[in-house]
Amino acid sequence: MSFISSKDAELISEAITKAERKTSGEIVAVVADQSSRYQHIPLMWAALLALIVPWPLIYFTWMKVQIIFLIQLIVFLALFFLTWHPKVRMALVPRSILNANTRRRAAEQFLAQNLHTTTGRTGVLIFVSVAEQRVEIIADSGIDTRVPKGTWQSIVDEFTSEIGAGRALDGFVRAIERIGAHLSEHFPPGSIDPNELPDHLIVLRN
Repeated sequence: MSFISSKDAELISEAITKAERKTSGEIVAVVADQSSRYQHIPLMWAALLALIVPWPLIYFTWMKVQIIFLIQLIVFLALFFLTWHPKVRMALVPRSILNANTRRRAAEQFLAQNLHTTTGRTGVLIFVSVAEQRVEIIADSGIDTRVPKGTWQSIVDEFTSEIGAGRALDGFVRAIERIGAHLSEHFPPGSIDPNELPDHLIVLRN
């Protein structure tokens, strides 16, 4: 994955290990290629525009129906293949759908990585969806109720700013440090029995 190299992945895991030495909480990071394939998007746009094409031809030309139908078919196929390219496809997805799919995938990973089973409900997930260019942080109730409102969003904003500046690794490490600081403040080592989750960084390839 171009977002992080294998060396970056090692450094991220090391940062999580370092942060967890100061707390009984758990941090897991997940990087996904994408949160959805959006395969319906090219079909939807191609069909919509292809449906519009015949009307001007019907009202303003004397073309035969067979010719109009052929033009409509060509427009549909051309638009479908044009919008099938991943970058074009992503550009056509509304922001609200990108956000919703990223939140859904993050919630799925929170459960898949067993962060909801930690003692004291102290699990925190950092989820990065590369294609959507979105970051989500999900914190379980044990830690979420103890930090000021807006804490996680502040970390997300700083992280995404670093990514935008081409410093994804720095953003990752800084986010881990900030999350670790909150966990260590409220759940220092020995305050609860820790749950040793198997992986610190998981990379999902679609």
